[in-house]
Amino acid sequence: MNKDFMIRAVELSRKNMQGGAGGPFGAVVVKDGKIIGEGWNKVTSSNDPTAHAEVSAIRDACANVKNFSLEGAEIYTSCEPCPMCLAAIYWARISTIYYGNTRKDAADIHFDDDFLYQEIPKDIKDRKVPMIQCGHTEALAVFKEWENKTDKIPY
Repeated sequence: MNKDFMIRAVELSRKNMQGGAGGPFGAVVVKDGKIIGEGWNKVTSSNDPTAHAEVSAIRDACANVKNFSLEGAEIYTSCEPCPMCLAAIYWARISTIYYGNTRKDAADIHFDDDFLYQEIPKDIKDRKVPMIQCGHTEALAVFKEWENKTDKIPY
């Protein structure tokens, strides 16, 4: 753990919040003691609900290292990741998460991720947003093609 990296994440959150980029969130991805990606919340400035700080930092880091895997990297984020960002961190294979504020701290300023945390473990039929399966035969055919694809890049 290196507090300087967390300070950088917090600086990004403050600077870009004050600049109107989005909410008060910042993140940096670190590998081998060096920052390889930086991000901040860009939801309102980019009209992209997925442009959270952690996702933005992961995108930046992957572009910089030219790889979709960030195995062995760490992420320093100014707030405990929401479920979407947590999933992105896992998909990127980041090894450690360091966070500043908690999800309760975020809820106290009206960024309430708790609803999402509560929805995930529910049975599909009990979720607030309806999930209806359709086109299974056609979709499954593509999965079968993938399974047999000889030049695929597994991830």
